[in-house]
Amino acid sequence: MKLNTLKPAPGSKSDRHRVGRGVGSGWGKTAGRGHKGQRARSGGFHKVGFEGGQMPLHRRLPKRGFNSPTRNDIAEVRTSELQAMQASEIDLEVLKAEGVVSRLALGAKVILSGDLKRKVALKEIRVSKGARSMIEAAGGTIAITPKPEPDPKKKDRKAKKAEKAAKAAAQAAAKPEEAPKK
Repeated sequence: MKLNTLKPAPGSKSDRHRVGRGVGSGWGKTAGRGHKGQRARSGGFHKVGFEGGQMPLHRRLPKRGFNSPTRNDIAEVRTSELQAMQASEIDLEVLKAEGVVSRLALGAKVILSGDLKRKVALKEIRVSKGARSMIEAAGGTIAITPKPEPDPKKKDRKAKKAEKAAKAAAQAAAKPEEAPKK
C-alpha cells in the first residue's frame, strides 16, 4: 500500500444530488421539497426549535441546576498517580509539568485511589483523610501554610456596630408611642 494508491472503499462516496435539473434526474420540478407549504418556498425556514407559535419545548421544560464557575478549579490527583510520578517533592507546578492536572487548575487535592509505596513530600496540595494516612504511612510529608488569622480590629468593629443597633432598638421600644392628634 502506498499513499498514491489510497482511495475510499467502493460505494462509500457518492455524488451529491443536483436537484432541479430535469425530470429524468429524479430530483426535478419540486427538487425534493414537495408541493406548496412554507418549507417548499425559498426562504421558507424558521429558527431552530420554532414550533409554529406554540410554546417551544425548550421553554416548556423547567430550568434545573446551574453551571458552577469554579467546578474545575481544584483538580483531583489519585495516590496511584503520585506513585507513577518521577518527582519526590510535589507541588502544583510539578503536577502541571507532568500532565497529571490541567494547566488551568488553581489547586489540587490528593484522594485515596490506588497504592503509594514511595516517600513523597507534598507542598501546598490538599489531601483527603485516607490519602493523608497512606502518604504518612509511606514516610511522606504534607506541608500546607495555614490561613492567616482574621484582623481582630474588624471583629471589634462588627461587635460595636451590633451593640449600637441593639441599643437603638431598645431605645425605640422604651419610648411610649404618641397618640395621633385629631
